[in-house]
Amino acid sequence: MTTAHRSADGIVYRLARPEDAGAIEAVDGSFTTDTVFEVAASGGTDDGVAGLGFLLREVPADPPLYKEFPPEEHDEQGSGGGAGTGGDARTYVAVDGGRVCGFAAVGYAAWNRRLTIEDIEVSPGHRGRGIGRALIECAADFARERGAERLWLEVSSVNAPAVHAYRRMGFTLCGLDTTLYGGTPAAGEQALFMSRPCR
Repeated sequence: MTTAHRSADGIVYRLARPEDAGAIEAVDGSFTTDTVFEVAASGGTDDGVAGLGFLLREVPADPPLYKEFPPEEHDEQGSGGGAGTGGDARTYVAVDGGRVCGFAAVGYAAWNRRLTIEDIEVSPGHRGRGIGRALIECAADFARERGAERLWLEVSSVNAPAVHAYRRMGFTLCGLDTTLYGGTPAAGEQALFMSRPCR
């Protein structure tokens, strides 16, 4: 997507501009959930190797879990991938009434023909309106333009609302890392990897 387009409800989707940097940083990606995903090793031994599999189970969070993400730096055009530069990274924004209400930062890797959704956030007051889905479709358009075979992302096991949203968008679980967040404020959470074909 090289030009902006407007949805039926007036949201404009376009490539980020340098002046969007502060607004992108200000998007509130926090969430509250009453369920989380629990990861446990499963299976016995096979040729002397224990724990060959993992079990993923959705369990209640009582009390509900509130999660805020630490501030990150967002490159408003991706890593050198501004509009018209032919780069392999982009940041798309959703704009409502002149204000950024969501964004998706993505990057394409030619070696495995995969487009990674590095970060995607929609402000709380705009959730449930299809903005995340539209941003994913902006990413999918870029993926097809680059010849990607798959869209890929990582999500925390405690972010059940996002996992469910990604599943509705056609993503399936393709892997996990039980140690990715070690030594960070998210220690104890597991990284779930999800992907979908570029259609």
